[in-house]
Amino acid sequence: MFGQNLEVQLSSARTKDTTVVWKSFHDSITLIVLSSEEDTLELRLERLLQMVFGAMVLLVGLEELTNIRNVERLKKELRTSYRLIDSFLRDSELIGDLTQCVDCVVPPEGSLLQEALSGFAEAVGTAFVSLVVSGRVVAATESWWRLGTPEAVLLPWLVGSLPPQAARDYPVYLPHGSPTVPHRLLTLTLLPGLELCLLCGPRPPLSQLDPQFLEHWWQPLLDPLRACLPLGPRALPAGFPLHTDILGLLLLHLELKRCLFTVEPSGAKEPSPEQRRRLLRSFYTLVTAMHFPPEPGQQEEKAENATHQAQVPRACYLVSGTEEPGTGRRLVALQLGPRRLLLLLSAQSPIHGLRGLASHTLHALTPLL
Repeated sequence: MFGQNLEVQLSSARTKDTTVVWKSFHDSITLIVLSSEEDTLELRLERLLQMVFGAMVLLVGLEELTNIRNVERLKKELRTSYRLIDSFLRDSELIGDLTQCVDCVVPPEGSLLQEALSGFAEAVGTAFVSLVVSGRVVAATESWWRLGTPEAVLLPWLVGSLPPQAARDYPVYLPHGSPTVPHRLLTLTLLPGLELCLLCGPRPPLSQLDPQFLEHWWQPLLDPLRACLPLGPRALPAGFPLHTDILGLLLLHLELKRCLFTVEPSGAKEPSPEQRRRLLRSFYTLVTAMHFPPEPGQQEEKAENATHQAQVPRACYLVSGTEEPGTGRRLVALQLGPRRLLLLLSAQSPIHGLRGLASHTLHALTPLL
C-alpha cells in the first residue's frame, strides 16, 4: 500500500505462517484479510474481500462508503453487516462466497413450485421472487435469476444468516444493479427453514401479504414445500443415484452462475462433513487458480477457442496418502463446456477410474443444472 505513490502495485504478501491480502474499493475503503491456514491461496482471500465489500454495500449503500462524511456514523451503520460478514468467516455449509455462484438445491417437484412462484409474483406485482431453504435457492423467477453478481449470491446468504422470523421488511442495496438506491427485501416464512423472498420497491406493503393470502397460494403445495426442507445439506432429491464412493460434490454452471454443493450424498461417517467441506473448498481454489482457464467474464477469449474448449473435457485429480491401500483421499475435477464438477471420493476408489466416475456423474447431473 505504501508503494502506491511510486506506482508500485502489490496486493498480497506472505510471512512464514501468514498470508495477507488487501484490496482498495473505489479509492475509499481498503479491506485487509490475514489467514494462518496452511497453503492458503490468494484467490480464496481475494474473493472473501469482494464478498465483504459486497455485504457492506448491500446493507449500507455505496454512497455512504465512497463519500464518508462522518466516520463514527459509518462505523455504527456498518454494524448491520457484521452478522453477514461473520457468516463468511465461519465454516459455512454454503460455497457461493468462494465460487461467486448461487447455492441451489434441486426440489423433487420443481415445475409445480416454479409455476406457483410465477403466479404469485404476478399477483403481488413484483418480478423478483424466490424460495430459499437454509440460504439456498429452491426456485426463482426469471428476473431473480438475472440479478447480477454479487447480489444474486448475497441475498439468499443474507436470508440464511438472519435469525428465524415470520416476516421481514429489510432495506437492501444491490451492489451491481442499484448500489445507491435502496430496495425492499420482504421475507415470509412458509415453513420453518423455508422462506419466500421478494425484492421490490414501495409496493406491495407487507400488510398485503397476510396469512390468508399466503395460504391461498401455498397451502395446496404443502407437501412439495415440505419435501424441500431436507434439501438444505443434501442439495439433491432423495434417491438420486450417485456412486457410493462419492463423499462430496460441487457442480458449477459457470454461465448461469449457479452451483450445487453437498458433502452428505451418502451415509459415510468419515471424514466429517466439516473436513469434507474444507477439502472441496481448498480443491476448488487450487483447480480454479492453477489448472482451469479463467471463468466467463474474467477474460474474453476468441470464439473458436471457446467452441473448442466446450467440446474437449479438461480434468485433473489430487491423490494423497497412498502409502497404504485404502487410505488417503481422492479428489477429481472435470470441466466440460460451462459445467465444472469436483468430487471428493473415498480412499477405496481406484485411481485409474477417477476420470470415468467423474464423467458418468457429470452426465447424470447435467439435466439438473
